[in-house]
Amino acid sequence: MQSGCAASSNTGACSFETGSEAGRNLLGPPLGCDGGCGTARPAAGRPVSADELVGRVEAHVRRHQLIEPGDDVVCLVSGGADSTCLYHVLAELGYRVSALHVDHGLRGAESDEDATWCEARLGAEVVQAAARCSTEAELRDVRYSFRTDALRATGHTLSDQVETILFRLAASGSTKGIKVRREDGVVRPLLCLWREEAEAYCRERGLAWRTDSSNPGTVRGLIRNEVLPLLERIHPAARENVLRVIEERRTLPPALAELLDTPAASRRVDLGGGVQAVREHDRLWLEQGPIDLLGAVEWGPWRIESGLQGLKVRGWRPGDRLAGRKKKVQDVFVDAKIPRSDREGWPLVVRGSEVVAVPGIIEAKGVTATRVGD
Repeated sequence: MQSGCAASSNTGACSFETGSEAGRNLLGPPLGCDGGCGTARPAAGRPVSADELVGRVEAHVRRHQLIEPGDDVVCLVSGGADSTCLYHVLAELGYRVSALHVDHGLRGAESDEDATWCEARLGAEVVQAAARCSTEAELRDVRYSFRTDALRATGHTLSDQVETILFRLAASGSTKGIKVRREDGVVRPLLCLWREEAEAYCRERGLAWRTDSSNPGTVRGLIRNEVLPLLERIHPAARENVLRVIEERRTLPPALAELLDTPAASRRVDLGGGVQAVREHDRLWLEQGPIDLLGAVEWGPWRIESGLQGLKVRGWRPGDRLAGRKKKVQDVFVDAKIPRSDREGWPLVVRGSEVVAVPGIIEAKGVTATRVGD
C-alpha cells in the first residue's frame, strides 16, 4: 500500500511538499460511485482541499458503518502515503487512533528505517514478524494476525481496488474487489479516495511519508506502472470503468449458486416469493410456484378458470404424465410442436402429482383456458 512521493532516496525515505500546488491540482470534483468503491476518480477541474477529502472519508465511514463515533481504531501502517493519510484523517474525525507497524524485515536496513519512522512519526507499536512466507497473501495473513482484539483499519484506496480487480481478473478470471469490511472486521476507510488524493492530502497537511523501493518489482507495481497507463491510452476513464465491474456485478442468491454448482442433472430450488429455479441438464429457468386454482389464475399469457376443488396451476416438470394415462407431457409438447424454449413456461393444471389439463393442448371438463396475450 506504500506509494511514492515527490522526491525519494534509495533508502526509501520521502520528502514532502508543503501546500504543493502540483499536488492539489491532481484533485477535482468526485464523480458518483458507491457500493464499496465510494467515489470515482476526480475529473480535472476544481481542486479538492484536504478538508473536503476528510469530509468524503467521513461520509464513507458513516455510509458503511465502519467505525462508531469516537471509537478506538488501530491503523495498520507501513509509513506510506496511504496509511499516513489514514492515521491523520481518522484522528481529524475524532476517532481515538493508534498505529501498528508489522516489520517483516524483507528489505534489510530499509525495513528497519520504515519501522523507526512509523514509531517516531505515528507513535506506532512495532511488531517484528520475520518473513517465513513465500507469498504476499501469506505475509498479509501474518499482518492481520496481530491486534485481533481491536478494530483495525488499513489504508487501501480506490487505486488499490483497481489494481486488485485487474490482477484477479488476469490471474483467476475473478472480478472480486477489496471489501470495505473484511470477515475478520478489518475496515477500509479510504476506499473512497484515489492514491494521488491521499498523497495530496499529506502534502497539504505537511506530512512526509515513506516509499517502498521494492514496489516497482512486484506484480502490483507492474499493473500500476505498465498495465494501467496502457489502458488509459485506450480510454482516459479506464480506472473508473474497471470499478464499474464491482458496481454492476450482482451476487447470486445462495440457493441459486448451489443449483448451478450441483452435479445433479435435474434439480429445483425455492428462491422464495413463490419463485423456483429449475435446472435440467444444461438448461436453467425460473418458474412460478404452484398456485391454487380458485376461480381464475393469470399465468403468463394464459387465463385459467375452474370451479373444481383441489386444482393447482404450475409449470411443467420433467417426468410429468397426464392423469390416467401413460403419455408424458413432454410427448404432448412434441406432438403439438411446442418449441422447447416455450415448454418451461407453459402452465399445467394439476391435482396432486397428476396433470389434469395442458392449456391450449389437452382440455379437461370443468377447466377453461384462454390465451389473452403474449
